[in-house]
Amino acid sequence: MLPRAAAATVLRAAATDEKLALYGGPKVRGTPFPSWPIVGSNDEQAWMTVLRKGRWNRTAGNYTQQFEERWARIIGAKYCLATANGTAALIVALNALDIGPGDEVIVPPYTFNATINAVLMQHALPVFVDSDPETFQIDAGKIEAAITKRTACIMPVHLGGNAADMDTILAVAKKHNVPVLEDACQAHLAEWKGRKVSGLGDLGCFSFQASKNLNSGEGGAVLTNNEDLIHRARGFHNNGNPYGSPFAYSGAGCNLRMTDFQGALLLEQLTRLEAQSQIRARNANHLTGQLKEIEGITPARQYEGCTRNAYHLYMFRYNREHFHNAPKPLFLKALAAEGIPCYGGYTPLNKSTALASTLNGKAYRYIYSAKELADLNDRNHCPKNDQLCEEGVWIPQTALLADTESMDHIAQAIRKIQKQSAKLLG
Repeated sequence: MLPRAAAATVLRAAATDEKLALYGGPKVRGTPFPSWPIVGSNDEQAWMTVLRKGRWNRTAGNYTQQFEERWARIIGAKYCLATANGTAALIVALNALDIGPGDEVIVPPYTFNATINAVLMQHALPVFVDSDPETFQIDAGKIEAAITKRTACIMPVHLGGNAADMDTILAVAKKHNVPVLEDACQAHLAEWKGRKVSGLGDLGCFSFQASKNLNSGEGGAVLTNNEDLIHRARGFHNNGNPYGSPFAYSGAGCNLRMTDFQGALLLEQLTRLEAQSQIRARNANHLTGQLKEIEGITPARQYEGCTRNAYHLYMFRYNREHFHNAPKPLFLKALAAEGIPCYGGYTPLNKSTALASTLNGKAYRYIYSAKELADLNDRNHCPKNDQLCEEGVWIPQTALLADTESMDHIAQAIRKIQKQSAKLLG
């Protein structure tokens, strides 16, 4: 009789010989991965408390303020401002930095479009710096070459919960006296050299949107250690009114406040965040060990300074040459058919038709000359990111909340597809 480990290896090998689920064979995994969000009785109680109190908006001492204080302590920042959503947090932060027409903001091309939309809302110019395909992060070593006299902000994104190279970014920022705004919208509890991301630069932002590791449906937060910046942020997100003076209009602003329902949910969801984060990390490490053994599959690397990955996404690169040249969309379709949730990742933001349309719109043509816009287009080439967009694959954070055997299912499904990849092309 074979030992358990050897028997499991034999079973896995046999499973890879089965017909692909895409073409009618049995799935590697027939049961669903954990659903999201995870809701407990504490969430319902907090929600109903807000409902019955009848103070649903932000007021002194309510759940939202309590969450701000607790989240600031966790991150290690002096100040936290809760906002309606993550995009609002980025807009508030950019306004606190007085980013506007004529300014350039350095951004990665591999990110959710909200990162770029926040810059465009300020009528500033997004300057794209190429990606590091090994980590899926902005290539910090290329940032300095992109800085000009117009550069008003460097905006790294801690993509997928992995950390950007903050040592290099902060050193370049200091050398050129440029503020750093960390987009940590996917990086709850992620760390750089033992410090929580979003607390390293001048400002940092989080999202609490429905898919995020800390979730209130919608919601966001701005973190900073700078008293002047938090004062500006509070005023802007409150229609230009400073706290304590609701009718003392002091400058332009917008209503981007968080409701107390969101604040209550965040406080309660926060009670599970640390434990969930540890489960994700443990499973991600196990999965990485499995996938490293598969030719053509390359898990995202972490920089040495990344001491904690939040794993909002488990990311890897797919090399079609090791799968009989099967295109990535077909690989994804086959993987999903085997019961594994997966996504193809972002497309190149620097090449998006939406960006081109905005830059050719009335506001930008009024502010900037045709030469300035043409020069920006010439600067915004990111060939490494093009490669990353062709190869990148994501497994969502919910899958990482399953057990170790579930991670084996993911690896087993990929092995099965690889072994029979010639059949994918007919």
